Amino acid sequence: MYRQGDVLIVPLDESAVPAHAVDAPGEPRDGRGRMVLALGEVTGHAHAVLGPGRLVREPGVFGPLLLHLPDGGRVVHEEHAAIPLPKGWYRVVRQREYVPGAVRIVAD
Repeated sequence: MYRQGDVLIVPLDESAVPAHAVDAPGEPRDGRGRMVLALGEVTGHAHAVLGPGRLVREPGVFGPLLLHLPDGGRVVHEEHAAIPLPKGWYRVVRQREYVPGAVRIVAD
């Protein structure tokens, strides 16, 4: 298991990847060629992955991202140390917080 700020990255066996997962919406890569897992709304900093791979999403409003890294990769962020990831599948979960009447994804 890996954590970088409010992003949790959990190794996932390929057999656990649901057949109904769909490509994640939006551009697969940002202007720097990174796969963005979470973008800071205030700072503009991003938790992003360097290396070949793809992002898919399980359906639902809080459906986690699934990350496939066929050759491994690195998770980078402007304020955190880089985290090397071995090749494989991962579930990417954003931290959530409760506010009266709702649950929302944490924003930095």
